[in-house]
Amino acid sequence: MKSITINGSQRESVGKKATKALRNAGQVPCVLYGGEQTVHFSAPELTFSKLVYTPNAHTVVIAIENGETYDAILQDIQFHPVTDRILHIDFYRLFEDKEISMDIPVHVIGTSKGVLNGGVLRRNKRKLRVKALPSNLPDFLEVDITPLKIGSKLYITALENEAFKFLHPDNTVVCQVRRSRAAVVEDEDEDEEEGATAEGGATPAAEAQE
Repeated sequence: MKSITINGSQRESVGKKATKALRNAGQVPCVLYGGEQTVHFSAPELTFSKLVYTPNAHTVVIAIENGETYDAILQDIQFHPVTDRILHIDFYRLFEDKEISMDIPVHVIGTSKGVLNGGVLRRNKRKLRVKALPSNLPDFLEVDITPLKIGSKLYITALENEAFKFLHPDNTVVCQVRRSRAAVVEDEDEDEEEGATAEGGATPAAEAQE
């Protein structure tokens, strides 16, 4: 997974007055959890643009001016309710031998037969939560919708990978092609004959539970 470096300064004071002064100076107060000690630091607000305002997933290298560095992921962020400025960010420290849970974006590739015949693609999940060692976290999850016909569904089981595990039930639908009034008859007839079987090896029972 790609990483973004955040250059920060350690915070000597964490009171409300000091926090307000940081924000007035264009700095964002941050906290790093997960280690033996909690680390309080701050960094310029513009530093976080590539981390916060993107659909992609990234890990973070927090570089403090005293020379210490920490591998982390963004855990929580607070925005101002009116201006949308970043008020505070929480990070969680990563360790090479400790699994971490993270939301990973889903990238769709291909063009399904069902969509070409007038069906409508519905993306049920744009992000999926996975658990893995930091070195095994994927940048994104690629989903090929080419085989999907009208009425077909692609289940999370089609994306299984030994490097990580999903924190979702096996009958979770990632995307599907729904019927529409514009769908051609030929494709509908074929679906009725063959049956709109579940993609990714899911069973009819799993679909019934959805």
